[in-house]
Amino acid sequence: MATDGTNGSASHTNGVNPERKHLYLAGIGVTHSIAYLMHNHICQTLNLPWTFTNAECPTVESVLSLFHAPSFAGGVVTMPYKQAIMPYLDELDDLALTLGACNNAYKTAEGKLRGTNTDWRGVKGCLMGASEEGRGKPALIIGAGGASRAAVFALANQLDCGTIYIINRDVGEVEALLRDAQAYARDGQRGPNLVHLRSVEQAREQQSPYYIVGTVPDFEPKTEQELEARAMLEEFLAREDRKGVLLDMCFKPRNTRILKLGKRYGWKTVEGTGVIGHQIQEQYRLWAGEEVSQRVPMEEAWAVLQKAAEESPAINL
Repeated sequence: MATDGTNGSASHTNGVNPERKHLYLAGIGVTHSIAYLMHNHICQTLNLPWTFTNAECPTVESVLSLFHAPSFAGGVVTMPYKQAIMPYLDELDDLALTLGACNNAYKTAEGKLRGTNTDWRGVKGCLMGASEEGRGKPALIIGAGGASRAAVFALANQLDCGTIYIINRDVGEVEALLRDAQAYARDGQRGPNLVHLRSVEQAREQQSPYYIVGTVPDFEPKTEQELEARAMLEEFLAREDRKGVLLDMCFKPRNTRILKLGKRYGWKTVEGTGVIGHQIQEQYRLWAGEEVSQRVPMEEAWAVLQKAAEESPAINL
């Protein structure tokens, strides 16, 4: 599998390829996504001949069919394909390989389909935009799937959170995350210290996290494991010694159960739609080149995104 570093650019760096007309959000359960309104506004403003579509893809093969089409201009990969798509791409850049997850695909100058990861930019932007006080302090991630990789990278490599607690019911997923996270090591040191929490009693023994990031779909806990996981989260949220920042990457609904808990206990909460906004400029750099990305109307894009979030009946439940 070929790689190139983290600064790869799209094949249209010197001009947008007129054959390429379609941008996609590809995954399962994507019809509710509001990002297409923002992207189509950007494309219209920049006179790009592109249309962004939410593409419901029942298999990873159906994602690849869209991405390999001559009209493909760029794609966002979401659940459950952030890891599953990786073996099928022509190339993976260093970010995708390091994080072990791919959420963005684009064509190289040679016409290769390359995968990268921009999710971590969204996580970092949301957390830092809410507060910078958590830099270097313990953090907590809920979940151990594809999205959790971006959260670990943002917290460990960008915000210097040396200890990161993991709450996740599937032990195998956590073990895979622990292995993958060793690739995030810097300067010859070990990777981040990830601690898999298995009980409320264990959680009580840990220092309070400042940043908490949810990376799983919104659901009502029912099984014994799910109830224990929610109780561990509540153990941290209820503490009086530190009220930090809680980001939930899930935004269906916008006000998830986790965010409601955070608000109840006085935490500063950040909804997942912000993760979209903090990736915009890098996405267009990859899809259309540096010059185009610098002309993205960021203030307008954020305004369209926020309006779409507030008006969407699919996520305001």
